[in-house]
Amino acid sequence: MKLIRFGQPGHEQPGILNSEGKRLDVSAFGEDFDERFFEKNGLERLADWLEKHAAGCPVVPPQTRLGPPIGRPSKIVCIGLNYAAHARESGMELPKEPVVFFKSTTAICGPNDELIIPKGSEKTDWEVELALVIGRRASYVEVPEAMNYVAGYCLHNDYSERSFQLERSGQWVKGKSCDTFAPLGPVLATPDEIADPHNLRLWLTVNGETMQDSNTSDFVFNIPTVISHLSQFMTLLPGDVITTGTPFGVGLGLKPPRYLVPGDVVELGIEGLGEQRQVARAYGI
Repeated sequence: MKLIRFGQPGHEQPGILNSEGKRLDVSAFGEDFDERFFEKNGLERLADWLEKHAAGCPVVPPQTRLGPPIGRPSKIVCIGLNYAAHARESGMELPKEPVVFFKSTTAICGPNDELIIPKGSEKTDWEVELALVIGRRASYVEVPEAMNYVAGYCLHNDYSERSFQLERSGQWVKGKSCDTFAPLGPVLATPDEIADPHNLRLWLTVNGETMQDSNTSDFVFNIPTVISHLSQFMTLLPGDVITTGTPFGVGLGLKPPRYLVPGDVVELGIEGLGEQRQVARAYGI
């Protein structure tokens, strides 16, 4: 099953992308795709409901805006330097255990919403990433059991303002949490839709030029390791997003570095999870 949410920002309604590629409005199911939905076994209940009601679900017009495929989670937990080649291009040592930081949930937006370059920014960068959503409360999870906690996967662009991130006391969250810095979607795909999350091509272009083109097989720490590790330090709640790091090809790693300016068009995708497109504009314009 592939979940979507559609409509104006802050007023999104739940839907699905069916096997024929049609977007169906499932708001009659009566629940948004949020923490309570996942906690109360919403995926299974929705699947059962669709068996009886899918034929009567309205089709969502193709021009309708897509929002993030989940409601605002309690947290976005990010893994840094999780691709070997990206660690090298960043001039940093390969981590001995997962590098962890947070991203504000107010950064979340739809997959094709505008990117707002923050006030005072000169170093806004791109990062295509595979994100996963937690399906049930997770605390002190063992690695062999970790995949049982995954509700699904989605595409994420982990936008980063490098001067905020690296030049202001080294507090990464400052460079990660600006508005529009966490486009999610277009879909949240349940695990049965993705044969192997550790073998997915992911790519990103800027103005049509390929900047990132890699595969999740280059992970330093795989998904079970990441979930287990995080659960030793915090309780992961249903609907929480874990984003698994970006491959090589970010603007910071180019020589000379290259960053986004108003008018730039960023397009990205992950095999089986769809594509995003963001147009950059300056704050306040």
